[in-house]
Amino acid sequence: MTRRRRRLYFVLGGTALLTVAVLLALNAMRDDLVFFYSPSELAQKHVTPGRTVRIGGLVETGSVHRDKQTADGRLRTSFRVTDAQRSLPVRYAGPLPDLFREGQGVVVEGKLGGDGTLVASQVLAKHDERYMPREVADALKKSGRWQEGAKAAPANTPNALAAGAAEAAR
Repeated sequence: MTRRRRRLYFVLGGTALLTVAVLLALNAMRDDLVFFYSPSELAQKHVTPGRTVRIGGLVETGSVHRDKQTADGRLRTSFRVTDAQRSLPVRYAGPLPDLFREGQGVVVEGKLGGDGTLVASQVLAKHDERYMPREVADALKKSGRWQEGAKAAPANTPNALAAGAAEAAR
């Protein structure tokens, strides 16, 4: 066997080993990947039951039902997540975030059941773009610049920060 042929076999063998290693790594990571969908996207994609997914949307008004506690003392809650086009039923056992309520943004992670219900393992509530720390809102109310029902300025704007700092200095 010539040197050239030995080198060719070495390169081909190394390429084959590298290909096998990459395929094994990708196969192992496939189970750990969690995709984010809206309820409409989930219906279009036809995700297989048992797959772990994240669903984002709003908690549908009038859909929250708090059931009995489980044997281990966790409260069972069922609700629907909607994106204004479709909604998806969700079941969750455990404590809900403080910001969780109807009409509020939420991200739910769990496994999709065969009946189309998401059995959630984690529920994350999202605040909207009008979020403002309580201290800043109180400072604006005291200074007379706060108007109920008006859109609140984001907490990091110069006016909101200046109002909070001015109130704190008083």
